[in-house]
Amino acid sequence: MAEWTERAALLFTDNGLTKLQNANVLVVGLGGVGSFSAEFLARAGVGKMTIVDGDVVDITNINRQLPALHSTVGQPKITIVGDRLMDINPELQLTRVQEFLSPDRAFEIVSEDFDYVLDCIDSVTPKLNLIIAAKRKRVKIISSMGAGGKMEAAKVKVADINNTENCFLAKTIRRRLKEHKIDKLKVVFSSEIQDEASLKMTDGSNYKKSFYGTNSYMPGLFGLYAAETVIRYILKKE
Repeated sequence: MAEWTERAALLFTDNGLTKLQNANVLVVGLGGVGSFSAEFLARAGVGKMTIVDGDVVDITNINRQLPALHSTVGQPKITIVGDRLMDINPELQLTRVQEFLSPDRAFEIVSEDFDYVLDCIDSVTPKLNLIIAAKRKRVKIISSMGAGGKMEAAKVKVADINNTENCFLAKTIRRRLKEHKIDKLKVVFSSEIQDEASLKMTDGSNYKKSFYGTNSYMPGLFGLYAAETVIRYILKKE
């Protein structure tokens, strides 16, 4: 590989870099979590990636999302993130899917060809669709839970969803997965109690009925933990 991987090779070894170069990863959702996850994977040397997102940059994304700048408001996240990934690694085999996942499309896009799926979706129904698709097809997946309303970086961790606490999203997803007889799921979550004062209720016209305040670093930290999990898995793979 090119000289830009020199420092990584010292840590990963040449064999590890080859494993990463041969890896194939799916990242769904390119907001605060997914945009950072995708970047960390690309900078690690992952050679093949599919990114999925149907959204455009909104001005409210600027405080926490990698593609969000005043100059990019209104532009598709998949374009900005995709171009950035190709600028990091021009040899990256990148597939861009500019759409929001329906249940059928989740089952179409997830395939046994992927070494890992990163679920970085922030809405419950499409999140469930992706998780169920990965589980049914026996593809490894890590799912990001709620970063909103939280401030303490030290309380972010990776665990099975049954071992989560103080996360409303994890509680909802866990209950819904049991309806589909899925009882295990690797997740990134924070054990910090959410700041209820940061909750904003909407009139329902927004696709989110309510949402918590977010800061600049928590979504990126969730993305880092997800990317680390995938990278370390690939490096250990025989």
